[in-house]
Amino acid sequence: MDEVTFSNVAPVLSVLDLDRALRRYRKLGFSVRRYEGPDKYGFVARDGVELHLSESPEHDRRRDGSEIYLYVSDADALYAAWSNVGVKGRFVEPHDTPYGLREFAFVDRDGTAHRVGSPLRHE
Repeated sequence: MDEVTFSNVAPVLSVLDLDRALRRYRKLGFSVRRYEGPDKYGFVARDGVELHLSESPEHDRRRDGSEIYLYVSDADALYAAWSNVGVKGRFVEPHDTPYGLREFAFVDRDGTAHRVGSPLRHE
C-alpha cells in the first residue's frame, strides 16, 4: 500500500449567523467567501490557514463552542490588530506560557475560542 500523506486541515466551525461570522472574519483580516450552493456554508482563509463555517440554527454557543489554536509569527501584534477592529467577543490579553509560547485568546459571539500563540522571543 502506498503511504498516504496529509496536506492540509480545515476545521469546520458552527455559527448561528453565517453572514455575521463572515463579516467578523473579514474584519480580522481573513479573505472570506460563501459557498455557492444551497447550504449556508462559508470559507475563510489567511496565510495558508483555512477555516470552514457552517450555519446551524441549533448551535448553542455555551454547549457547542469550539476551540482552535492558531500559530502566528507575532501574537502581540495580532492581538493589537484584532482587539482594535471592533469585533464583538471576549479577549484575553497576551501572556507568556510555561510551554514556550506568547499567547492570547479571543472568544467570538458563536462561542469559538481562538487561542493564538507565537514562540517566546529570547533576548
